[in-house]
Amino acid sequence: MEKKVLLEVNNLKKYFFLSKKETLKAVDGVTFKVFKGETFGIVGESGCGKSTAGRTIMGLYDQTDGDVVFDGKNVHSLNKKEKFTLHQKIQMIFQDPYASLNPRSTVREIISEPMEVHGILPNKQERLERVYQLLEDVGLNRDHANRYPHEFSGGQRQRIGIARALALNPEFIIADEPISALDVSVQAQVVNLLKKLQREKGLTYLFIAHDLSMVKQISDRIGVMYLGNLVELTSSNQLYTNPLHPYTKALLSAIPIPDPDVEDQRERIILEGDLPSPINPPSGCVFRTRCPAAMDVCAEIKPEWQEIDKDHFVACHLYKKD
Repeated sequence: MEKKVLLEVNNLKKYFFLSKKETLKAVDGVTFKVFKGETFGIVGESGCGKSTAGRTIMGLYDQTDGDVVFDGKNVHSLNKKEKFTLHQKIQMIFQDPYASLNPRSTVREIISEPMEVHGILPNKQERLERVYQLLEDVGLNRDHANRYPHEFSGGQRQRIGIARALALNPEFIIADEPISALDVSVQAQVVNLLKKLQREKGLTYLFIAHDLSMVKQISDRIGVMYLGNLVELTSSNQLYTNPLHPYTKALLSAIPIPDPDVEDQRERIILEGDLPSPINPPSGCVFRTRCPAAMDVCAEIKPEWQEIDKDHFVACHLYKKD
């Protein structure tokens, strides 16, 4: 049975024009699909453009070029009323649970606000019952409804943010680094909660993070971003067992292995230099200035995005499809 494409991103670009001479190319021609019911992960270093991509897909930023098609509708060609309706179907979980919740509002007000804005459950008592149910869904209880964000731990705050994202019964959730601000002990709990909610509610996720080991735990497929570009995309298992792009290999080599004997013998790939500026990216392949396998052609020609094996895409001159 063919999977339904819920989100289609085609050659998406988001540039910030800083001055007449300077343009920051935060997202520079990204293409991928997200199937209904799956979790699609995007990983990469800080500054690679993954969060900007998520916000542009959501419609919080206008795109510079390209298309974002959600459930057959182009997100950036909708009028104000259509976008308002769309935001019932697409919601976002933000990175910082400390900054994304209004400190002056109670948990009840924070979670019920989207329902009030969109006119869902106009009856106040029904809305309150919905808030109680959402709190229980994310592992909190109804007693928490009248407390304020500062009374909770970071993990609890993120659970409140997840409950708010679920308030409108969305189909698709963009999780923008939802665990990076949390303690390591809490990260796995939040990931397990997201997986549980996905099973129960049939959700589709775009999961953005820089921690490849944690992304593997939740993602069906993973796209690797570097300096505004996707450099590799395949299934989670394939990415870990058969990485193709030198950047992906370097990211994977940084993940510690719990077996000390294996860890001692493993060769760590150390990338030379810093991440180049997206204002002045390298010519040709954007990764060439840090790539241990760089060739002359890498400086001259930008590598094509190609499918090397079934559902395994890469942009690298080291590979050519037979």
